[in-house]
Amino acid sequence: MKNISLKESIKNRRSFYELTDKSPISDEEIRKIIEHVLHHAPSPYNSQSARAVLLLGDNHRKLWEIAKTELKKKSKSEEAWRKTEEKVNTSFLAGYGTVLYFEDMSVVKGLQDKMPSYSDKFAQWSEHSTAIVQILIWLALENEGFGASLQHYNPLIDKAVQEEWNIPESWRLIAQMPFGIANDKPAEKPKIPIEERVLVFK
Repeated sequence: MKNISLKESIKNRRSFYELTDKSPISDEEIRKIIEHVLHHAPSPYNSQSARAVLLLGDNHRKLWEIAKTELKKKSKSEEAWRKTEEKVNTSFLAGYGTVLYFEDMSVVKGLQDKMPSYSDKFAQWSEHSTAIVQILIWLALENEGFGASLQHYNPLIDKAVQEEWNIPESWRLIAQMPFGIANDKPAEKPKIPIEERVLVFK
């Protein structure tokens, strides 16, 4: 990985929507990033319920063709569909790969059954767990020179994804992260004064 501080990685991580199918590192290194994060990321009661699927090459492109097929069914007009198709083609399909994020709900249910007094909390804590995995992988990809964004085309594509890649039924699709070397530079976003968001008591 590049010698970039954690502060810089946090600052540099943005949503990029003009991706290319180029990679600054090998496919093996990408795989190792994802494995490293899933191995070390914290989870409630060490449940390790987060799951990830790395799609590269034709598999990556197939995902976004699936998304387009499902989106076209929902489009209200031909003009609306053309805009949607262009967005998917340039922002997601044009990238190098996609990380699919899942939560294994059999693990969550196991915890609910084992500790019924916390039953209503485990689904929420599962969301926290996958969020940690998502941001850590996002930071790691940014650190290597990738641009990425986080997308949520589920549940629209859930069934097709499960069938295409033989995903276990207990895995619930949470999000999709297309990545590649970015062509665009995101505009600066207005920020609320930090004093309004952080309280410190000594």
